[in-house]
Amino acid sequence: MNKKRVVRFIDKYYLSGTVNSVILKSDSDKLSTRFISGDKTLLGELVMDKSQMEDCEIGVYNTEQLTKLLSVLDDDINVSVNKAGGKSISLKVSDAHSTINYMLSDVSVINKPPQLKQIPEFHLEIDVTPQFISKFIAGKGALSDTDNFTVITDGTDTKLVIGHSSVNTNRVTIPVTTTKSSDIENVSFNANIFKEVLSANKECESAKFEVSGDGLSRISFKVDDYVSTYYLVPVQDVD
Repeated sequence: MNKKRVVRFIDKYYLSGTVNSVILKSDSDKLSTRFISGDKTLLGELVMDKSQMEDCEIGVYNTEQLTKLLSVLDDDINVSVNKAGGKSISLKVSDAHSTINYMLSDVSVINKPPQLKQIPEFHLEIDVTPQFISKFIAGKGALSDTDNFTVITDGTDTKLVIGHSSVNTNRVTIPVTTTKSSDIENVSFNANIFKEVLSANKECESAKFEVSGDGLSRISFKVDDYVSTYYLVPVQDVD
């Protein structure tokens, strides 16, 4: 197995520390997980095809520790799961020269993300292009102390504003192209998490960022063997 494929999978849920504990499921050569951020403003789903892992369910309590251990190894790795009593207890990962052992957690101690019982209608569909991704990441980097961004639309013109406020402030405004548009009230989301989502999927050539007038938003990516979907709930913007 190629280590870079595993690291890409981890990056798409870990999001630079936004999500640290997950339950991974390997079934029929697919590796998948559902996850939620600590502040509960992000819910996500991730699937990787051709995982080459045996069927199992494993609890990763500390993803940061796992990534540090994987960094010891070369690109070509072998992965096996040690089990006892039908439960996965550790991951053994080796290259031609070294072996790491990562202790797994009981899945019962890891918070399971809630099921989305009802997904509302999305009134806006915003094109996510490589240029949009780079602009947003750069804009958030320029406003490192700004936590939120706001989607503003009049049904015709739509823009994303990092640092939106009713008073005059430092801000970055990014005009966007929509394939579906409606006049909805301004809605704000966590800019730090959205930046990490874009960074983890920046190799994607195109995606859709969908926003509901009821507040929920969704962005999905499909590239290579990975399909990732992220739901963001609105946050209260502070003027």
